[in-house]
Amino acid sequence: MSGAIAPGQIGPKACEAWRATLLGRVTEAIEQRLVLELMGELRNARVLDAGCGDGALVCTAAARGAVATGFDPDPAMLAAARMRAAGAHVQAAFVEGRIEQIPFADASFDIVVATTVLCFLADASGAVREMARVLRPGGRLVLGELGRCSFWAMIRRVRGWRGAETWKAARFRTAGELRTLAESAGLSVTVIRGAVYYPPIGTLARVLAPFDPWLGRVTTFGAAFVALQALAAGDPPVRQPSPAG
Repeated sequence: MSGAIAPGQIGPKACEAWRATLLGRVTEAIEQRLVLELMGELRNARVLDAGCGDGALVCTAAARGAVATGFDPDPAMLAAARMRAAGAHVQAAFVEGRIEQIPFADASFDIVVATTVLCFLADASGAVREMARVLRPGGRLVLGELGRCSFWAMIRRVRGWRGAETWKAARFRTAGELRTLAESAGLSVTVIRGAVYYPPIGTLARVLAPFDPWLGRVTTFGAAFVALQALAAGDPPVRQPSPAG
């Protein structure tokens, strides 16, 4: 699910409608490719997708050999995620709950990922601490969030000013702010990348998408999506993350 869909609009049908558009297909593919790159090798890795939505990323991780768990507060989304996993013939677990109180023991996962989740939480710091808690020593946290300095963010702010409650409450973050959240939870930031530099127009997305990976390695300014990889303290994981420039 992409950050282009606000939580107040979210539901399995809204996610499918977004993916049915040219803008949605291009944008989600770019975001997911970046997140998967930062997650690194997935075979046999214990992966938690915190705020998994309808399970697109969980199913991809499971198909790549991960022991994948999706975690979300919305029962409808979890039902859609289970259907997606069944349709894709992959094994994944799905658990209902909130990121601020993750119902798993310390050091339960090799990789924890959360995309476009913190921007809608009142206590983002607490959520990151919880995700860090369930990471094993040397495990990886991957965060993907809505960038502050982008044309997309400007449009969302205007919608908030005009009364859209969800966007009024949303918190758009810079790369530096994401770094602070991770480091405050005791994690060591290794990579920060940007993505989605085009305006929210489908035809422009298709034309400009090939330039996105290059821009993401140069700057996060102008990125509608900012992704971070961080490591928990301790011995490094056996499966090293992919080089990210």
